[in-house]
Amino acid sequence: MAQNADYYKVLGVGEKAGADDIKKAYRRLAKQYHPDANPNNPSAAERFKQISEAHGVLSDPEKRKQYDLMRRFGAFTPRAGGGSGGGAARPRAEDFDFTKGFDGFGGLGDLFSSIFGKGRRAEPPEVVEIAATVPFKVSALGGRVPVTLNVTEACPVCGGSGAAPGASISLCKECQGRGEIAFGQGAFAVKRPCPACRARGRVASAACDRCGGRGDVQVERRLMVDVPAGVESGHKLRLKGQGQRGQDGAVGDVVVTVTVAPDKFLRREGPDIVCTVPINLAQAVFGTRVRVRTVEGRRVVLRVPAGTQPGRKFRIRGQGIEDRGKRGDQLVEIQVHIPEQVNPEQEALLREFADKAGLKY
Repeated sequence: MAQNADYYKVLGVGEKAGADDIKKAYRRLAKQYHPDANPNNPSAAERFKQISEAHGVLSDPEKRKQYDLMRRFGAFTPRAGGGSGGGAARPRAEDFDFTKGFDGFGGLGDLFSSIFGKGRRAEPPEVVEIAATVPFKVSALGGRVPVTLNVTEACPVCGGSGAAPGASISLCKECQGRGEIAFGQGAFAVKRPCPACRARGRVASAACDRCGGRGDVQVERRLMVDVPAGVESGHKLRLKGQGQRGQDGAVGDVVVTVTVAPDKFLRREGPDIVCTVPINLAQAVFGTRVRVRTVEGRRVVLRVPAGTQPGRKFRIRGQGIEDRGKRGDQLVEIQVHIPEQVNPEQEALLREFADKAGLKY
């Protein structure tokens, strides 16, 4: 591309063109100048690179904003002829030393790294996010749960080279071994991973059968997650260095979003665990003893005194949620079961009881 070509002119759109206009212009021109439609036509291939470069910047709102800012400074406007004459020449892209920053220009020092890739650092490994269902008991007391995740790893057959066993490996002719191709305007050189060698800088005479030449494979990994006591649904747990390997070889993290599975008998209310125990009318009137399951699986005998009313709660201390070495309590709510139907004999006895007790009905 010419050193000072204008991205808007490349696509044939105005500087106020919307995203849809830019997309339509790019698709029209890319179809017209695509190498497949213009075999053995170097000028069409170069034009296609220009179109792709322009679209890559103008279709990204942040990159376009920064590009427009540099454009307003005149970095893409041809400089007037030399000599002393009417007014200072406008700055060009190649006049700036981008390695020393842009003090006083509104933080443009990262322009190359954010838009054009000059001095681009290796991408950090991405964080893998997965969900895990945790049993109620584990959420209350802590424990470990297994999770599985899919990650990309170096192919075990070719070791990441993408080459079949015994295949010869040579320097990539497209990028000359650099692993990236550059095209642009003067100092503004857009760098992208080389598609021919997949950014490796080397190509194999035959591709690996296991990975198809990609150099990596998808594998399923099984991990054990340490779940602290007291977690609730929505909590996120981070596993350091257990995720995807990045371009620089560093391994990223895994973030596990917890969903606590409900328990059929127990439920959580803050630091306490609540359960509902049904008793019949006679037990409520005369008193009884009931066996109550705790979150640990123990059976605790609870004495229900005579005359217990529906909804009354009894406290079993130290059987709730564990938090920082302290335990909440377990609250047992009594539910009195009233018969929905009685036979004539039972009805007569109940009416007699009500009459003698002075109960209205």
